[in-house]
Amino acid sequence: MTNIVPPFNKESAAAKVQAAENAWNSRDPEKVSLAYTPNSQWRNRDQFFEGRHEIVRFLTDKWKTESHYKLRKHLWSFTDKRISVRFEYEWQHSQSGQWYRTHGNEHWEFNEDGLMAVRDMSANDIHIEEEERKFKS
Repeated sequence: MTNIVPPFNKESAAAKVQAAENAWNSRDPEKVSLAYTPNSQWRNRDQFFEGRHEIVRFLTDKWKTESHYKLRKHLWSFTDKRISVRFEYEWQHSQSGQWYRTHGNEHWEFNEDGLMAVRDMSANDIHIEEEERKFKS
């Protein structure tokens, strides 16, 4: 797929969000990391880190714990080089077996090559029962 670059319009912003959803649902940390600048700055809840190597480390650890991960992202707003999304994903804790639904927001800033330079994420987890799942594989 051709990289989607700023300035964004409604269609290109929506396509960028869909591409991100697809990449994250692959659960492939290396693949996901390629959408970010080599020195991308992240805030993920209470964690702050920088760079693709740290992104791969973070996602590798995340998906060791979060099995059956399924994500949906929705375009919230955009400007020329920024996109905000709301998202929800479901996952099962690999050790306890407890199901969760996570709700949150992300704010993204892109460079001129369409790579994400800044990712700022806030989220909350809620316990759900398996029969309450929306995103069954």
